[in-house]
Amino acid sequence: MEMKHEIGALILRVVLGVIFLVHGVVKFQDGIENTAGWFSSIGLPGFMAYAVALLETIGGVALIVGLGIRIFSVLFALLMAGAILKVKLAAGFLGNGQQTGYEFDLALLAMTVYLALNGNKLYSLDQWISKRKAGNGNV
Repeated sequence: MEMKHEIGALILRVVLGVIFLVHGVVKFQDGIENTAGWFSSIGLPGFMAYAVALLETIGGVALIVGLGIRIFSVLFALLMAGAILKVKLAAGFLGNGQQTGYEFDLALLAMTVYLALNGNKLYSLDQWISKRKAGNGNV
């Protein structure tokens, strides 16, 4: 991948990581039980709130440091597709005055799909690990 594409992917990766990390941490700070209750109120099992919060927190950190980029990007893409279809679609693209729309989730979905397809090696632990496995100590 060309350097300018790697730089662009690095920016996407870090920004996505920060967004997901903050969303995950907030779910715990606001009381994960409240989030679990909300999940139940929309017809999802309450325990999924814990899974989503953990994915967002751990996956956010992983994207920031560049570890498991493609795996976490696929998981985040599935999460965003689920959020759009289950929660946001009924409110429309921009929302309905009571609930936000799915435009932000759609943007996150597009970014995660990009990273899932292309990855990102620049300043990533994935790249450092692959170089170490190849026997090249230069990082």
